[in-house]
Amino acid sequence: MNDALQIAVGTVTMRPYVFAFLVVYLFVASAHLGWRKTILFAVVGYLISFISEYSSINTGFPYGWYYYLGATKDRELWIAGVPFFDSLSYVFLAYCSYATALLVVSPIKSWGRNFITLETRAIRRSLAVLFLGSLFQVFLDIIVDPVALQGRRWFLGQIYGYREAGVHFGVPISNYIGWLGVSVLMVLALQIIDAMVGRKKERPEAGIWNPPLRALLGPMLFLSVIIFNIAVTLLIGENLLATTGIFIFTLPVAIVAVLVIRRANRYTRDEMAEHLRDYPWSPAAGKMK
Repeated sequence: MNDALQIAVGTVTMRPYVFAFLVVYLFVASAHLGWRKTILFAVVGYLISFISEYSSINTGFPYGWYYYLGATKDRELWIAGVPFFDSLSYVFLAYCSYATALLVVSPIKSWGRNFITLETRAIRRSLAVLFLGSLFQVFLDIIVDPVALQGRRWFLGQIYGYREAGVHFGVPISNYIGWLGVSVLMVLALQIIDAMVGRKKERPEAGIWNPPLRALLGPMLFLSVIIFNIAVTLLIGENLLATTGIFIFTLPVAIVAVLVIRRANRYTRDEMAEHLRDYPWSPAAGKMK
């Protein structure tokens, strides 16, 4: 019992940043989608990511051959050779990528210092959101994986490695190809959960509410993951890796910011009507022109 308790405590205390991001995910996704969808996606997303990792360390598919080192097995939770926290992180990475895609694709209404995305059920389950959300998640891994591979030089610790060093700061291209496939599955799973759970339009799902700038909370989580990893990269002195990461994200972040500013309040009456038809509790209902 004491060993189990120590492992449970160690799982959180050894990876506080992962669980901090997870708590933010629970808050942000619940406000956006409701508690049921948020928790269900956490479970389904974890299972997808765990299966992908278990498969890859045993068969090389989908990420290529890599391995986990068991140095922390006596201090944190591992399941079938995979650290619990690692598969768990996919959940908030997928959600914030999905939310960022929604920000890009949806019409936008702004007033005062607030704004919302005029999402519809069709937009949420669209191929455009699936495509962009999946790419956003892969681009997160382009930042995360190389610095995680240097875990011995920071508080992550050296937990894994590749059988053969890859061309991107030690990470093989097969890893990113695998991430694209898994990201598609995860964003698609989130779209299906959103479409199938709580289809009654008369009232919002339990947990949904409208804090200020709610439409930005998911994208802000996305940016927080980038900033955290680039900060760690600078901390360990990998200046080239950090500079590359900054260059990779400067253009897409700028494009998203310009799109949001230019498209605010340029929606059509039909777009507003469809949004309110799907989500009649939206704060846009009280801000119609």
